[in-house]
Amino acid sequence: MSISPAESALYGALFSDPDIAEAFSDAATIRAMLDVERALARVQARLGIIPEDAAERIAFVAGSYEPDIAGVAAGTEKSGVPIIPLVEQLRAAVGGEAAAYVHWGATSQDIVDTGLVLRLRGVAGLLAGKIEQLSGLLGKLADEHRGTVMAARTRSQQALPTSFGLKAAGWLSPLIDHATRLDEVRPRLLAVQFGGAVGTLAALGARGVEVMEGMGEELGLAVPAGPWHVRRDNLAEFAGWLSIVTGSLGKMGQDVILLAQSEIAEVRPGAGGGSSTMPQKSNPVACEVMVTAAGLNASLISAMHQATIQEHERGGPGWQLEWLTLPQMAVATGAALNHAIAVIEMLEVDAARMRANLDESNGLILAEAATFALAEHMPRPQAQALVKEACSEVPQSGRTLMEILAGKTDAPVDWDTVADPANYLGSANELIDRILSRF
Repeated sequence: MSISPAESALYGALFSDPDIAEAFSDAATIRAMLDVERALARVQARLGIIPEDAAERIAFVAGSYEPDIAGVAAGTEKSGVPIIPLVEQLRAAVGGEAAAYVHWGATSQDIVDTGLVLRLRGVAGLLAGKIEQLSGLLGKLADEHRGTVMAARTRSQQALPTSFGLKAAGWLSPLIDHATRLDEVRPRLLAVQFGGAVGTLAALGARGVEVMEGMGEELGLAVPAGPWHVRRDNLAEFAGWLSIVTGSLGKMGQDVILLAQSEIAEVRPGAGGGSSTMPQKSNPVACEVMVTAAGLNASLISAMHQATIQEHERGGPGWQLEWLTLPQMAVATGAALNHAIAVIEMLEVDAARMRANLDESNGLILAEAATFALAEHMPRPQAQALVKEACSEVPQSGRTLMEILAGKTDAPVDWDTVADPANYLGSANELIDRILSRF
């Protein structure tokens, strides 16, 4: 196994998303930083801070420059950040008088952070698309199965009847909120970083804010009130969003795992993984990865919160901690969404098995329904006591709860109606409609 399973040739297809992983590749990282350097030169030329011909030369070279990766790596080991050796190489490639204007008035973190934000813009778009696709699948599933009655379970025990449509709508509901949350996070996350050495932009005199605003316009990024070198809540907020997305997917995966257990068998999550020794098995591998991703991100989010502790005007350790953590979280979220989409696309719902599992309780799952039906004809405490007494007789007698109750009271209750789980779904359909209307 490689250090990161997501980068492993063996495990990558299971735990990674190739498009999101590409956003964190060395090539994408360098390309984004060069794009920031190009934008910086263009803005400064437009404002008359550096010569226009110098900016043209910088933009031309940076647009297609392929650095010596080994040299950048060696410089990174020494300086702790890749932009320093990259700028040295870029200056050499630009050459002449224009070389002096490369990286004018910027600091390393300005370029690294803004480059990260450019890449996160693409990552956020990819994740939003996956959430939309999954939400569409879940919405269709909820609508198709609004009349599919099953046992709702609380604390792993049968509780009351529900519909599989409402369960699917329950999986959908947080995803709708996550899409909204991402829209709310984007303006804070996708913001240019430009503050110079200590956040004062002193090297640019009185023109620093103009350059910062120009950078935002040039790159299509929001412009913050000030540099965020040591204010890392934007990245921590995005990481928190990644964690709650995978948490919702983990809950969905866990539900499917439990419903697909041999003894329950109410759903089948498509093609599963086999066993090396038991040919009858089909393991819910995709669902397991969804649960695993939730656990991973829930653990990693603490590191992103630790990274918000920064020293004075510029820090080092917290910044590096983000580099180690955020890519893992983003890739895990993409992988979990991919697996969730595949699971729901191939999910087989066994309505007959759901009904059979309901019927196995001999009506005990409808004890609450029986209590409220009796409460229309007697005080509720009396109804509760009568139903509780009848419940205790069901296992030994082999009779249904409604049969026993019909023999214990002459209350004019339509026991056949009470005995049908489909008649005790309450507002399930209305709740499904309310959730679907938000998508």
